[in-house]
This record gives sequence, structure tokens and C-alpha cells, in this order.
Amino acid sequence: MLKRRSVVVGLSVVVGVLAAGCAAPSQPGESGAMLLADGYEPESLNPLLGYGAEGAAKFYDGLLTFDGRAQLRPALAVEQPQANADATSWTVKLRDGVKFHDGTPFDAEDVAATYRAAIDPAYASTVSSDYDMLAGVQAVDPRTVRFDLKFPYSAWPSKMVLGIVPNEALKTPASQENSPLNTRPVGTGPYRLVEWRQGDQMTWAANPDYWGGAPAVHDITVVFAKDDNTRAQRLAAGEFDGTVLPPVLAEGAARDGFRVVHHETADYRSIALPNTHPVAGDRAVRTALNLAVDRDGMIKALLGGHGKPAYAPIPPSMGAHHEPAATFAHDPQQAGRILDDAGWRVGADGIRERNGVRAKFTVMYFADDSLRRDLATGFASDARKVGIEVELAGVDRSAVAGRLATDGIVLGGGNPMDPDPQVYSSLSSKAIGTGTYNNPGQYRNAEVDAALDSARRELDPAKRAELYRQVQRAYVADPGLVYLAFIDHSYVLRDGGFTGYQAPVEPHTHGTTWGPWWNVETWKPSA
Repeated sequence: MLKRRSVVVGLSVVVGVLAAGCAAPSQPGESGAMLLADGYEPESLNPLLGYGAEGAAKFYDGLLTFDGRAQLRPALAVEQPQANADATSWTVKLRDGVKFHDGTPFDAEDVAATYRAAIDPAYASTVSSDYDMLAGVQAVDPRTVRFDLKFPYSAWPSKMVLGIVPNEALKTPASQENSPLNTRPVGTGPYRLVEWRQGDQMTWAANPDYWGGAPAVHDITVVFAKDDNTRAQRLAAGEFDGTVLPPVLAEGAARDGFRVVHHETADYRSIALPNTHPVAGDRAVRTALNLAVDRDGMIKALLGGHGKPAYAPIPPSMGAHHEPAATFAHDPQQAGRILDDAGWRVGADGIRERNGVRAKFTVMYFADDSLRRDLATGFASDARKVGIEVELAGVDRSAVAGRLATDGIVLGGGNPMDPDPQVYSSLSSKAIGTGTYNNPGQYRNAEVDAALDSARRELDPAKRAELYRQVQRAYVADPGLVYLAFIDHSYVLRDGGFTGYQAPVEPHTHGTTWGPWWNVETWKPSA
């Protein structure tokens, strides 16, 4: 058994947060500091509750990290993980000399404890369904860890971006709902939390002992401003060094000394339909809606052209895994014929009925997200043109879970690192009930399920790619959602001061931990 540290996790972090609480926030343009604005505030800073699930969590490192171009490179691992012949066992060699923010050393026990907690029901981790293929993890020695899987899974490296926490923080099996890590993160990452004034702002400070070298951008303050228009106005007034905005707003908010950048993503926007609903669950209605929606028009009008049409969840950026033939034409006339043939007749007010059931359902969108609101409005307009009434509801995120069985919702998702996390939780019937936004419409298709399960286990890259193309072909023949677009992520940032910006291919997650700042720990002062 490996020697365990005896330091009490949390004490030094609490003292540090209290001692730093009086520090003044960074000012825009201040040397070595940044003041950013984000439209989203995390609910928790605990990796086991989903924080930094796609990497780029500044307080934590995973074994691997995203390189910005849809590849993974070693982080806390010192080299790429090694799999056995059938990819059921993966061995990872760990970096030496790494310390957590509380000064205690990192070793294999921390990795084992983090992943065990992810799958142990006693910890009530919200990411547990992402690791359903993990049977167990062993600390072989202080610098080696082995993962044993329930079945061959060639995409396992994509699961190695999970932020590692000290094993002492997980010593007692207990729900993570009340964990100190939720507000006082202890990781090995390039930044430490100085202060979090919830509902207002968060301040980070560079980790001087970071194994990758102390970041030159030594202070980052993130102001939380949910309303897109408010952020745009405040940035245009020179209040921030950068922010994330919908594309059209970003173009309008730019001013002298700032630039707008648009990043390619695997991030889709879709209308998730409740497949048990008497209208939205009807196959003819779902197919007709996919034909009725004007994706190109939405992208031009609402995204300023910064996006690509989406018909299924795997984007063209995933190369051989993408099926270019899996599309829907924009054909409202054909949509009408399909509805007619299915018995949906146009009423006096232009809305269809069948057997006394009006062709009507509700689509929710997050009230603080202007782009989702606009996409929902465009979708409802296109649906009405073929005789389907879509009632829109702007809702708080906390109200969504109780309505997903009966109402649709504008959803996003996407992960450029591998097709499995990109599509499995969205379309597999096995994902139903494993998380609020995992297949929320309860889509079921036997051919899609079979191909997804086979793709998870397939080790040959060419065969695996063909299985994902099969998923897309089977899906468009029986669609359960209306995918609208793969959206570019748009940002406005101050010019000058630092070099090191690299445009990444982003996952669904965006904001100040991604965007232009995904690699901010490597930026250097301008000459």
C-alpha cells in the first residue's frame, strides 16, 4: 500500500482565501493581469460534480489535456497512456515533483481516489455515467496507475482529462454535494482560487509552483454578467479585457484596441424533442420538422455566418467519423406531404390536427441565453409554416429537469476529442436517466444503439469510423431531435500585452476557461 499524506486538506486553502479576500480586483489592461467577463458562473468547482469535465479547468490538471486541435497530450501523465491488446487495461506513468495548491505532493493514490470516487455511488458524483466503462483503478506504485475497464474501449484517453483532487479530500465516502472542494478547490493547476464572491466575480492567482512553470499572467478576475447585451455594453465601454458573446453581438461590441475572434467547435445547438409526447414524439412530425427548418438561414441571420448546418451530432471537423450524406434538405413542401400522409390535417387557423390532437408542443430555452432564445424563435417560425405550433418558454436552468418529459428544449453539447463522448450520451437509449441532459427526449432506435455500442468496443480506427457513419445514417432515417448548427464560439479581447493566443477547436464549454484563454498559462508578455 502506498504511503498516504497526513496533511488536513482545506485548512491552508481557507486561510489563503480569507487572507487574499481584501485584494483589489485587476484593472483592465493592468500589466500581468486580466479582467474578463463571463456569461456563465459555475455552480461548483469540484471535478466530481462536473467542473472542467472537458479539460481546461485552471485549478486542476487531468492526466491528459487537450492540445487545442482535437488531440490529447500528457499533463499529469508523463507520457501517453499504454493499453493492453484489447484496450481493457490502461497503464499511465505519472509526472514527478508535482504539488497540489496546499503544498502536498501528487502521486498515484490521488489519481486512484479521484476515479474511484467518480464511480462509487457513495460519493454521488454527477459525472459517474461518463465512467460507466470503468471497473476499477489501482495505484501500482507512486508513479504508476492502472485502469481496468469492463469492456474494450479505445476512447478511454478522452476520459483522462478529469481533474485530479487530493486523496485526503475523498478519504470519507460521502456525497460531494457538501464537499469543501465545491468552493475551495485544491488542484495542481496553473491557477489558484483567491476569492469567489458568488453571483459577482472570481479571482485567480498564478500558481508559483506550477509544474509547467509559473504563468506570466499572474492575476485573472472574472466578472459574472449573465445578460449578453449587458456584457457587450460594458465591454464596449472599456470595462473588460475580454468576454464571450454571440457572434453578431461580438462584431458590434468591438472597438479600437480590441479584436473579435471566432473559434471552430464541435458544439451543436439542437431542439431536443420529448419522444413520448403525442405530437413531438410522432416520427412523421420529427421528420417534417427536420425538413422544415432553415438551417442556412438561421446561421446567416443569427450567427452572422459563423457556424455550419447540423443534421446529426458528429461535425465535419471529426473527419472520417462524419457522414456527409446524413443530411436533411430544406424542403417545407415535402414536410407538408409527410404530415398529410401521416394524417395530420391543416385546420382553419393553419395548425394541423389528428384525431382531435392539435399539433402543438412547448420548447424551452434558457432565459439568460439570447442565442438559444433566437434559435428557438426561428425554429418556431419554421415549424408554423408547415402547420405545427411551437410555444416558447424562457426558463431558469433550475426549472428544466421537471419539464423534460413533456417539453422540448434548446440544447447544446459537443466534445472534439472523440466521437463517443460527442454522441453516446445524446442518442443511446442506455443514457436515458443517467443525467438531466443525457438523452433528455428519451430517443430510442435499435440500429443506432447497436452501432454506438459496437463503436465503443471497436479497436480498428477504420471500422470504428464506419460504425459512427452508420449511426448518423440510421439517425437521419428516424430523427429524434432537430439539430440546427455547429456554432462558432465568438470572443472579443483586448489587443497587445501578451503573446501566445492560439485559436482552438472548442467543445461545448466556452467562456473564460476556454476561448482565447484556454492556454493563458503559457502566454508571455509582448516584447
